[in-house]
Amino acid sequence: MTLSFTKMNGAGNDFVMLDNRDGALALDRAQIAHLCDRHRGVGADGLLLVEPPQNGADFRMRYYNADGGEAEMCGNGARCFARYARRVSGISATAISFETPAGVIGAHCEGDEVQINMSTPHSFAPATRLEAAGETLEVHFLNTGVPHAVIFVDDLETTAVTRLGAAIRHHSHFAPKGTNVNFVQVESPGSIAIRTYERGVEDETLACGTGVVACALLHALATGVPSPVRVRVRGGDTLRVGFESGATAGEFGAVTLTGPADFVFDGTVTL
Repeated sequence: MTLSFTKMNGAGNDFVMLDNRDGALALDRAQIAHLCDRHRGVGADGLLLVEPPQNGADFRMRYYNADGGEAEMCGNGARCFARYARRVSGISATAISFETPAGVIGAHCEGDEVQINMSTPHSFAPATRLEAAGETLEVHFLNTGVPHAVIFVDDLETTAVTRLGAAIRHHSHFAPKGTNVNFVQVESPGSIAIRTYERGVEDETLACGTGVVACALLHALATGVPSPVRVRVRGGDTLRVGFESGATAGEFGAVTLTGPADFVFDGTVTL
């Protein structure tokens, strides 16, 4: 089987994009993992499919991690999805909507930047002390479409992201599905830098959109800074998270994520 694909990246988080509006593709987990393999496939942090909508949106987004497992949502992937869906469908509207397991996402495209309206965050849990990799860590938690553990650190560069991230990702506290893990350094009020260990990729990635959102909201909750919060990711880009604070701690509305979504190349690959 020969597939036509597009490679995209959102702030360094890279994806294989496939048009499945005709429903002809039925890739299994092993095939998706092969496409995402950086040595034997195209190479990507995940794979995205454009499919027909089921509940009245413009499109349906299917997202798979690099291990071939399907996930509910990917913030950087969603921005790439918006630009890709517009290109393959030929629609000129700058505002589109698409269905995900985390809810319907609205997107607004402006040049090579995309702003997406995130689903309502939930399951806030502050300051849980966990033993992991021989250390005691203070871990905050917020689900921004997928689960995210967040740890604030003094020095991001010297943090053992892979070792600690893997230990928290597989910690019994987050069983059975595990969690993504983010490490955050506050650079100034309203401006943070993060590094992320992604579940499904099982390694540090250059960016994670839902992780950016979780870290920004928890920073705002801890410090009271106003919207938007600027977040610098490992890949060097700075993304912006907008929000409205709710009446209760951990409640947020009108959450948006704005950042780049870049086309890299088009190609074909044989499975």
